[in-house]
Amino acid sequence: MKLKGEKRESSDCDEGSKGKMTLLLALVALISAFGSSFQYGYNVSVINSPAPYMQDFYNRTYFNRTGVPMDSGFQTLLWSLTVSMYPLGGLFGSLMVWPMVNNCGRKGTLLINNLFSITAAILMGTSEIAKTFEVIILSRVIMGIYAGLASNVVPMFLGEISPKNLRGAMGIVPQLFITIGILVAQIFGLSSILGNVEGWPVLLGLTGIPSLIQLLILPFFPESPRYLLLQKGNEEQARQALQSLRGWDDVDDEIEEMRQEDQSEKEEGHFTVLSLCTFRGLRWQLISIIVMMMGQQLSGVNAVFYYADRIFQSAGVDDNNVQYVTVSIGAINVVMTLLAVFIVESLGRRVLLLAGFGLCCVSCAVLTLALNLQTTVSWMSYLSIVCVIVYIIGHAIGASPVPFLLITEMFLQSSRPAAFMVGGSVHWICNFTVGLVFLYMEAGLGAYSFLIFCAICLATIVYIFIIVPETKNKTFMEINRIMAKRNKVEIQSDKEELKDFHTVPGGQTGKKEFASIEL
Repeated sequence: MKLKGEKRESSDCDEGSKGKMTLLLALVALISAFGSSFQYGYNVSVINSPAPYMQDFYNRTYFNRTGVPMDSGFQTLLWSLTVSMYPLGGLFGSLMVWPMVNNCGRKGTLLINNLFSITAAILMGTSEIAKTFEVIILSRVIMGIYAGLASNVVPMFLGEISPKNLRGAMGIVPQLFITIGILVAQIFGLSSILGNVEGWPVLLGLTGIPSLIQLLILPFFPESPRYLLLQKGNEEQARQALQSLRGWDDVDDEIEEMRQEDQSEKEEGHFTVLSLCTFRGLRWQLISIIVMMMGQQLSGVNAVFYYADRIFQSAGVDDNNVQYVTVSIGAINVVMTLLAVFIVESLGRRVLLLAGFGLCCVSCAVLTLALNLQTTVSWMSYLSIVCVIVYIIGHAIGASPVPFLLITEMFLQSSRPAAFMVGGSVHWICNFTVGLVFLYMEAGLGAYSFLIFCAICLATIVYIFIIVPETKNKTFMEINRIMAKRNKVEIQSDKEELKDFHTVPGGQTGKKEFASIEL
């Protein structure tokens, strides 16, 4: 079959590969993000509001069984397990990404994943009737596994089905729905709604509804065309999926670009985590995602949320109204992430990352000063509030959404699942570590804890500025070639052919295709 892409100039190719936002593409993004990413966010904050009522339930259940009240140390241990089992489950879920997406596909993994969420929702929703607190702790592990898979597979799926000019916006949609999930959990968790003694089991059980909706609707949408062509070798299905997603029949350019990607990595086969970690051609990509994921979680976002209530109370906000202030912070988070969806394609990934971590860095430094001086200088407590808001804005536009997007963009099809497995594992390990360590840090250092977060943000900024390239509006192959230079992979100057990636064995056509890609 004659491929139209062979005869086109590279500028025509660029124009032809630009896609529009079709109704089908928008629906796939919404169903995937609402059914999966939303619940990650929802379960991050859902137990914050009803915590006193849940702890009382733990105590009451224990007393009914044994006839003696629960020891306060044991109760603290049980509650710590309830909180920390979620990120631990997230780590287990991340470790399942590579085998599941390679064997079941991207869409298939999301559908199977819904079974975890629905099971956990039923267990948590019926825990009070069943008079067992153990199932809540078990369900938190199950929901963690669900979130670990969802946080990696949704950005991968949306990144692979998007045209290159919409990939950034689509890559931030999962993070947008995570923030919406946090906000919805905060609203439902208000004491006047479900954050009370009767409502908390319903609050926990609601998490199954988005999964049920996704389970019923997602099967009617196409699988990732890249997965169908490059991993299943089914060009006909890949072509049909692309045509329905793009809204037009001429998808030869994209099919050809996928073929180039396939031929460039055929020699390596599919990467495992071990081969990814030892492969020189992907060294800087791997280091970059580890640094960005560590920066994202160790930059103090959990600590800022933890401190927020106290900061607002010290500024004179009434105790009963602090919950509404928390909701307003959640709303700022959603609005700024929504802004990032619209500006990521015009400003680029690097600008958002640098600006986001920069705002976080400055606000942590000023917050340290303000918290230490607020007892002596009256207006410092208001400066603390400003710092919290600026920090949330910085994290929402860059530090939270962009790292997951860059994992999709910096790796090709064969290495992407293993890269998400590494990035996701770092994400959840750091999340778990901050949860364990922060209370001790806060007890020992107080407000000076934020100086550590400030230093981590600064180090991340320096790394991104020196190493991470701009990836907007580039094909996966173009990004790969930029990173090949960073990895000191030998590039032949006359044909610009990547030796280390074995572009197209022996074929004249392959050389023409690669020569047309501009760096």
